Amino acid sequence: MTPQIRNLVREVSLEPRNLVWPLFVHRGDEPEPIGSMPGQLRHSMDSLLAAADYAAELGLGGVMVFGVLPQEEKNATGTGAYDEHGLVQEAIRRIKDRRPDLLVMADTCLCEYTSHGHCGIVRNDTVDNDATLQLLAKTAVSQASAGADVVAPSAMMDGQVAAIRNALDQSGFVNVPILSYAVKYASAFYGPFRDAADSAPSFGDRSSYQMDPAGGYWDALREARIDDQEGADMLMVKPALPYMDILPLLKQRYDKPLAAYHVSGEYAMIKAAAQNGWIDERRVVLEALNALRRAGAQFVLTYYAPQAAEWLG
Repeated sequence: MTPQIRNLVREVSLEPRNLVWPLFVHRGDEPEPIGSMPGQLRHSMDSLLAAADYAAELGLGGVMVFGVLPQEEKNATGTGAYDEHGLVQEAIRRIKDRRPDLLVMADTCLCEYTSHGHCGIVRNDTVDNDATLQLLAKTAVSQASAGADVVAPSAMMDGQVAAIRNALDQSGFVNVPILSYAVKYASAFYGPFRDAADSAPSFGDRSSYQMDPAGGYWDALREARIDDQEGADMLMVKPALPYMDILPLLKQRYDKPLAAYHVSGEYAMIKAAAQNGWIDERRVVLEALNALRRAGAQFVLTYYAPQAAEWLG
């Protein structure tokens, strides 16, 4: 088949607008390289704004902002997550002031701000689901107030979407959509992210509230159905490639946008293999992203977003 015919009959398209770039921001004056994620940074505020400029110029679908606090600023209830003058809130304001047309998503969780590293309030070494909902709702409202175009609850607390939707509506943010991390597994692929965000749990793990990697399809469908019924506007599967079989299941059942998060471990493995000369980085990345689009994802959150956009030309 000639390249011209292949282009004519190709069913899957991949464009910069299908990609969202996750960005980390810290309080330092200089950006810091992330050792386990070569090429990625804990941005200073200035370098974050430069990254936002770059994302807009490349035509990316948007960015998602994560905050990285020093340990001394963290506490048991993660107040930095919902502080109206918090790190992420300030970052969102500054990006939207500078690039009002760039879509800005905010990760809505507590794990980056709690001293224990869990995604909610901990009592007797157990995450208190119901007590956490109010704080997640406060976090979402503070992010929307700062100018976030989309809030993305990732804590996997039961009832979080309903609590956030209710709080947003009562605060006048009826048009701020919720991108739910609806199907999020207790995965080993998150290691580099936890290094980057300094958010590893100080005890235990998150398997009591994230999904079992060996769980059946019914588990994924149940979680997605609950978030759909609670008012999620978009659904996400995370991680992406190990759970690509879940994407078409959701695509067939829900008439709403579907996302896949190509997570830090997936990025780090490709980057490491490429740096060793074992694979063709460009071809592997574009093949993976095309596979996720083929499986049903309208957009992909990936640390490769800017490079992929450049490769796509």
